[in-house]
Amino acid sequence: MFNDKTYSQKMDKTIEVFQKELTSLRTGRANASMLDLVKVDVYGQAMPLNQVSSITTPDARTINIQVWDLNNVPLVDTAIKKSELGLNPQIDGQLIRLPVPDLNEERRMEIKKLIKSMGEKCKISIRNIRREANDDLKSLVKDKEISEDDEKINEKLVQTFTDEHIKTIDTKVEAKEKEIMTIWTQLNMLPSSWMETEDGVLKTKTQEMQVTEQG
Repeated sequence: MFNDKTYSQKMDKTIEVFQKELTSLRTGRANASMLDLVKVDVYGQAMPLNQVSSITTPDARTINIQVWDLNNVPLVDTAIKKSELGLNPQIDGQLIRLPVPDLNEERRMEIKKLIKSMGEKCKISIRNIRREANDDLKSLVKDKEISEDDEKINEKLVQTFTDEHIKTIDTKVEAKEKEIMTIWTQLNMLPSSWMETEDGVLKTKTQEMQVTEQG
């Protein structure tokens, strides 16, 4: 029998991967999520950076990486340099500082193009899953496991899944482009005394210290 949930879940997973890729883009504002896709070759395997270090954002333009094992510092440094983030690590013992460059107009346009390209690739993946589902239906009809009416009903269902996921991709692309523009505007006016909290809110360091003391 045909299981439509199998293909819906595959599309969901494709969207999840796309979201992680969007989050990892360097946008000009320090964000620990930028490093989510960085893998470090340690202990005989490729491990996520957050499994070999602590990652913090002391201000809106800096990411600090506290590597737990001193021997892994060069490996973390190499992994970051090999990534497509374009960041230059500054090593101080087991602490690696990553200054996040300003998001100039040229870089902003490059990111917007990259976002659109990533969105189109994700749509292709969604459509490939639709084709896989339809091929499965044709095979089931051929083997007389389902009727042609069942095939048509499920094809419409799969198309609905496809349309919904394509719409989700468009929404995420639009939201990310808007975020890029907003960050670019903020950071061109943002003093170094400001920082981004874990929930993404921009505050002065003094404000954050007061909140911490009150807590």
